[in-house]
Amino acid sequence: MPAVKTDQHPTAARVSVIIPTKNRAADLDRTIETLLFQTVKPFEIILVDQSATRSFTKSLPIPMQYIHDCSLSGASVARNVAMRGAQGDIWLFLDDDVLLEPNFVEEILKTYREDVTGVSGVITNYTMPPLRQRVWEKIFQKGPFHDERQTVYRNVSRQNRAGSVRVRFFGAGLMSFRADAIREHRFDPHLTGPSPGEDIDFCLRLSKGSTLLIAPAARLVHNRSAENRHDMHWLSVTSQVSYYMRERHWKRGLWNNLCFAWLKVGYAVLASYSFLRTGSKEAWLAWRRGAKAGRALGSATAE
Repeated sequence: MPAVKTDQHPTAARVSVIIPTKNRAADLDRTIETLLFQTVKPFEIILVDQSATRSFTKSLPIPMQYIHDCSLSGASVARNVAMRGAQGDIWLFLDDDVLLEPNFVEEILKTYREDVTGVSGVITNYTMPPLRQRVWEKIFQKGPFHDERQTVYRNVSRQNRAGSVRVRFFGAGLMSFRADAIREHRFDPHLTGPSPGEDIDFCLRLSKGSTLLIAPAARLVHNRSAENRHDMHWLSVTSQVSYYMRERHWKRGLWNNLCFAWLKVGYAVLASYSFLRTGSKEAWLAWRRGAKAGRALGSATAE
């Protein structure tokens, strides 16, 4: 299958859109509708439906692969299934509850150059976290644990649409890659069910020297559906991701170890503050749950 070539018009590449879905038929309909009204139409749409009953029954004016398998667990596993049959030059991964601006696909393709491995868009309705969380992140998330994506998302209203921002990793719900760069690449199959961190891990396992860019002009709204979401404490989620990523990628090296030690100090500060303010140990327990799950998942993958 041909790769995107530098002498080819940037919007001529064939785009395979991969969408895992579960129990969100109405949200999925709206997402598909925004894909059909793109200025550059996808080459194909691949839906992997994990619902008990079919979530999508309509016919489309563009090719669609529909895979219904309720035995699958989690977006990572579903994406892996879809990747087996993707035929396009660019593979675009989307969540099933996003609404794309009409030029989203076009702007993604325009950002690709010969040296670019992947391109992501931006979320325009990103919810700004509380000030205390942002201050905590700035103080304690250092080195590899710093997430530069957040700065881009939080400043999207002031972002120059004409430029692009280089990052180390993307968010799974709006990222794309050259097919020839990820054809044999897969998401971690151990991350079943809710799988925070699968996108970071996927990007960090790309070939050394891969260039990943966020295109501020490629915009969408993420209407986070209440369906099929687990109500996890914020500290549980972030600690699970950091412990998982440490096991997978950042366990060696003095700098990585110092940054992780400082991050654990931050978790202790956060949990202590929560206890003093509320009298509840829930933040401590959330940290413990997340750390335990992250270590287990990271160790299982490394074996």
